[in-house]
Amino acid sequence: MARVSPEEFPDPVVDAALADKAGQGRAILAGGCFWCVEAVYKNLDGVTSVKSGYAGGTADTADYETVSSGTTDHAESVEVVYDPSRITYGQILKVFFSIAHDPTQLNRQGPDTGRQYRSAIFYEDDEQKRLADAYIEQLNKAHVFDRPIVTEVVPLEAFFQAETYHQDYAARNPLNPYIVINAQPKVRKLRSYQKSREKVSNR
Repeated sequence: MARVSPEEFPDPVVDAALADKAGQGRAILAGGCFWCVEAVYKNLDGVTSVKSGYAGGTADTADYETVSSGTTDHAESVEVVYDPSRITYGQILKVFFSIAHDPTQLNRQGPDTGRQYRSAIFYEDDEQKRLADAYIEQLNKAHVFDRPIVTEVVPLEAFFQAETYHQDYAARNPLNPYIVINAQPKVRKLRSYQKSREKVSNR
């Protein structure tokens, strides 16, 4: 786990500048169960939509039952669509590393084990790869975590949207014990982090 709170987590030294006008950026991220990662990004300022799905494998194996068997190349992933005039790709990654999951866990996340729960950044272009690699190097050099980051940085072949019942799962099932234990604490962390950022920007 991180040695510092999300409020103290370092910003990326290498990042894209905020765009001059509203637009659409996309990040494809895998950090364990997609219900939890989706719940975090649904509440992040500057994000316009989040979809749960699968990345890393082929279309013929992109279904929950097959992916859950652990025999495919897919990882449970989320598609984060954001406004680059309000939030940068680097800030999306900061939340990924500091709140959405533990990037030092190999092929697992919390109670979930298997390669489908691996930590991965699926980049769409050279710029996303450059920013992701630089940030991981920065965090490792600063020893922000107790152990090395194991996040894969790999090219995106395709993102396959998951079944309808997985979309917005945490918000629709707030009393599910898995959501209470695993997703809701992360959402609370995010809200606390955003409040602290608002205080700083309003000074």
